[in-house]
Amino acid sequence: MIAGGDLRPGVKVELDGTPYVVTDHQWVKPGKGGAFMRTKLKNMKTGAVIHRTFRTDEKIPRAEVEERKVQFLYRAEDAYYFMDMESFDQFSMDEKQLGDASGFLKEGLIISILFHHAEPAGVLLPTFVEVKVGETEPGLRGDTASGGSKPAKLETGAVIQVPLFINIGDLIRVDTRSSAYVERA
Repeated sequence: MIAGGDLRPGVKVELDGTPYVVTDHQWVKPGKGGAFMRTKLKNMKTGAVIHRTFRTDEKIPRAEVEERKVQFLYRAEDAYYFMDMESFDQFSMDEKQLGDASGFLKEGLIISILFHHAEPAGVLLPTFVEVKVGETEPGLRGDTASGGSKPAKLETGAVIQVPLFINIGDLIRVDTRSSAYVERA
C-alpha cells in the first residue's frame, strides 16, 4: 500500500484490478479542507490515460508487477513474438498491447516486459535504439545548414522527423521516449 501523498511519476498502483503507472502528479492544499494529490494515470495494459484525485492519507494498493528480460524474435502479421531470457519460453503480444513500442522493435533486441498476474502489461524499451532509415525524401544540396527536418520511415515501420542530410540506408540513433532523432550511429 502507498499513501496518496507519496504518489510520484513512475509509481505503479492497482485500481479495480487494473495496473496503472503515475505519469504526472500535483499536490494541492486548498484554503479549506485537507490536502489532496491530483494525478494522471496511464493504464499499463491499454495505454488509456485517466485523471484521479486521492486524499494524501488515502491508501492505494501497489500493482504487483514483475519485470522480465525478453528478446524480440519476429513479427507475424499483427503478432509480435518474444522469448523469455531466463526460461526460454516464447509468447506473443499484439500491436495494441505494445503501443508505440512496436515501432522500435528490431529482431534480436533485448527489452523488458512488465507482467501483472502472469499477463504482459507493459513494455520498457532501451532509451536509445539504432535503426536503419528505410524510406525518406532525398536531401537537397545546400539545405543541411537550415536546420530543417523531413519525415523518415524506419526499417521497423515507425515514422520520425530527421534532419535533411539523412538518406535511405543510414543507421541512426533514436530516443524511444520521445521518438526523436538523436544522431547518426
